[in-house]
Amino acid sequence: MSLPRSTILAEPAWRPSSKAKLLWALENAIGVVVLFIALGVWAVLDGDRRGWQVLAGLALVVLAVVAVVVIPVWRYAVHRWEVTDEAVYTRVGWLNQESRVAPISRVQTVDTERGPLERILGLATVTVTTASSAGAVKISALDLPVAEETVLRLTAIAAQHRGDAT
Repeated sequence: MSLPRSTILAEPAWRPSSKAKLLWALENAIGVVVLFIALGVWAVLDGDRRGWQVLAGLALVVLAVVAVVVIPVWRYAVHRWEVTDEAVYTRVGWLNQESRVAPISRVQTVDTERGPLERILGLATVTVTTASSAGAVKISALDLPVAEETVLRLTAIAAQHRGDAT
């Protein structure tokens, strides 16, 4: 018996907000700024290792470009999500990619989260908690109206599937 060539999980239809790339770039930039500050402190406190500091600085510049430019674009190309009457589908990641299917019958709660950068950009993350050992399914970087509509839709669909979600 041979396995089919196509995957079991169809690619989810929707992308996150186009502002997701900016959100992810800003999140990564914060980490890069912390590293530049640490490098600056090292340079001030230890003047004997300028060669290593220059090398670390060059490596940090390369890391900054990858983290702030390449990774957000790559993540945006990969991230997908979809809500149907049967399930919530997600695909996330940039280096390690994960596809998840959460059957509506397993949905326990649906929440909206908004960190500081998400609030500034008008974005939100929808978290679908299920009766699964794999943990919650997160749909990140949605425009706030889309996130609110998704929560309402999931709540309505889940209400039609009465059960204990276990």
